[in-house]
Amino acid sequence: MKIRVFVSLKDGVLDPQGKAVGHALESLGFKGIGEVRVNRVVELDVPAKDKVEAIHQGEAMARALLANEVIEDFSVEVAE
Repeated sequence: MKIRVFVSLKDGVLDPQGKAVGHALESLGFKGIGEVRVNRVVELDVPAKDKVEAIHQGEAMARALLANEVIEDFSVEVAE
């Protein structure tokens, strides 16, 4: 079963990559851009019997490796 794990910085955590992207876009002529935040999406095929088990596996993977819970939030969804 395919799942997606979305990882993003928590509110209040500085995003230097987002700042760099925002600056680059402005230098390319895209004016008036507000805050830019860069997030990650990790797609995985997991050996799960149902959606609930797949989400639990994705959450366990996020806590173990994919997200730094001190500065990042994550969510998991089953890809249809």
